[in-house]
Amino acid sequence: MSAPQTTRRYSMWYLARWVASHAVHRWHVLLVVLSAMLFKVALNVVKPWPMVLLVDHILQNRPLPQWAQNFLNLLPGEPTQTGLIGWAVGGTAIVFLLGWAAGLAEAYYGILLGQRMVNEVAAELFTRLQQMSLRYHTSRSVADSIRRITGDSTCVSAIFRGALLPALTSLVSIGLMCAIMVQINLTLTLLSLAVVPIMMLAFRRYSAPMMDLSYRQSEMDTAVFKVTERTLTAMPIIQGYNREADTEKEFSQTSQESLAVALQLTRVQMHFKIVVGLATAIGTAAILWHGGKLGLAGQFSVGSIILFLSYLSSLYSPIEALMYMSSALQSATGSAQRVLEVLHTQRDVDNRAGAVTLGKVQGAFEIENVTFGYDPARPVLRDVTLKVAPGETIAFVGPTGAGKSTLVGLIPRFFDPTSGAVKLDGRDLRDVKLDSLRSSLSIVLQEPFLFPLTVAENIAYGRPHASLAEIEAAAKAASAHEFITRLPEGYHTRIGERGTTLSVGQRQRLSIARALLKDAPILIFDEPTSALDAETERALVAALGPLTHGRTTFIIAHRLSTIRQANRIVFVEQGRILESGTHEELLAADGSYARFHRLQFATPDGLQKDSSSAGA
Repeated sequence: MSAPQTTRRYSMWYLARWVASHAVHRWHVLLVVLSAMLFKVALNVVKPWPMVLLVDHILQNRPLPQWAQNFLNLLPGEPTQTGLIGWAVGGTAIVFLLGWAAGLAEAYYGILLGQRMVNEVAAELFTRLQQMSLRYHTSRSVADSIRRITGDSTCVSAIFRGALLPALTSLVSIGLMCAIMVQINLTLTLLSLAVVPIMMLAFRRYSAPMMDLSYRQSEMDTAVFKVTERTLTAMPIIQGYNREADTEKEFSQTSQESLAVALQLTRVQMHFKIVVGLATAIGTAAILWHGGKLGLAGQFSVGSIILFLSYLSSLYSPIEALMYMSSALQSATGSAQRVLEVLHTQRDVDNRAGAVTLGKVQGAFEIENVTFGYDPARPVLRDVTLKVAPGETIAFVGPTGAGKSTLVGLIPRFFDPTSGAVKLDGRDLRDVKLDSLRSSLSIVLQEPFLFPLTVAENIAYGRPHASLAEIEAAAKAASAHEFITRLPEGYHTRIGERGTTLSVGQRQRLSIARALLKDAPILIFDEPTSALDAETERALVAALGPLTHGRTTFIIAHRLSTIRQANRIVFVEQGRILESGTHEELLAADGSYARFHRLQFATPDGLQKDSSSAGA
């Protein structure tokens, strides 16, 4: 298990810079979005003037300002009242249509940019998770990783479109409206801004709870996803043991907990929005009261009141957007934290500075005083030392949980030792580039994994450009050719998800063929015959001899019949190497291996079976 990651709360400024860095990659689309939004701000400045013209200067015959008169003189036709009404109506329609077009452009290109940003972050997460060691993945569920890639990655679009863009345009709009409103009436402008401190206090009061609840909601949504994934994966067991009611109860309870957190977050957001809404309502009422008094005193025209109220709306709308933006931002920060947790997690298996590419591999291994544990407090391997000559076949034997698979897992660097070193041809594996090391290995895992591809594509997974003849040769060597030819489309038959259309033994033979086709100088077999019948096992064991010739081979086996080709047998128990030698040497020593051998080949009546027929 990897070291626990400390949950870090990222500041708003950090999140803004992180999201903006993804937006600027597509600056041309960003430019269109920003231009459309700023154009809408400019239209808000123009929008009330046709109404002011109609009320003050057409209906009440008030004199036009000189700049307005100069502008009207440029328009075609006579400046009659009817003509001016037409221009007022037409101006309103033009402003509306231009605003509608700008909004459409902003929405379309905003969605386009946001979705591309989501895809980019999801790809970064996918790449990062592929780079993490097995030690990392064994400490986390698959459902959690899937949720982060497919769900949490959308936070970047939510923050960008729901927070950053509104914040930018809101600040521009607020500055512009304040400058114009001050020119109209300074007292009313200051009265309008008097409610801003109330909004800021509300933001300070509710921002932290919204962020915390947002993170909890993401975690609870992931918990629902985990229950669903685990249930669907284990369906044969659940149905076989009549546990449907229990899993339904677990799903219902987890869903209720997720719903409770979501409702709590919604309540906090609603409280925040109510406070902000009340503040704007108080500000608008104060402006109406004071503006009405100025109108009665003859200091303010009806058109001026309409103009100021229009700008007041254009002022309060972006202020509210800034406040509500915090709500939208808090909702996305939970997901953003989960994304950044992965992106900022240090790889525990990585290339050292100056790591080199392997040349021709001889295959000499040295395991020097290696200690390792998934949890550092509980080591699985303890001070293991072993030397392997080039081309030697080493068989690891021992009881379940002894540490055999963990020991072999150090060779492809699925994880690195806590202390000590594993060397290949005299070089520490941590000084070798990972891709170079793993390209020199062929692996057959204890649980055969196949992809939903054709049989040929699965066998050629390690050598995608191998010819069909080479694929068939590997299949024959793995005793798989015969059953493949009986499939509906032979080597071109598509396999179901995880190879479910094949038996376990057939899947194992295909995975062995895949390893053989790669033709790597180092072979690793983790229980290669565990799922095979006796006849197929004998055929495969017979084939392993020439296949392992000249290659350094590591075999993990419980069934001792698998290891007759081994040059040396290493007995592992409780994370230590207790014995090492040939089959005959270890039997003669009458130690742990001999006792293990007697237990495996004892008959029900206590007599010893002839192990030679099994090749032990």
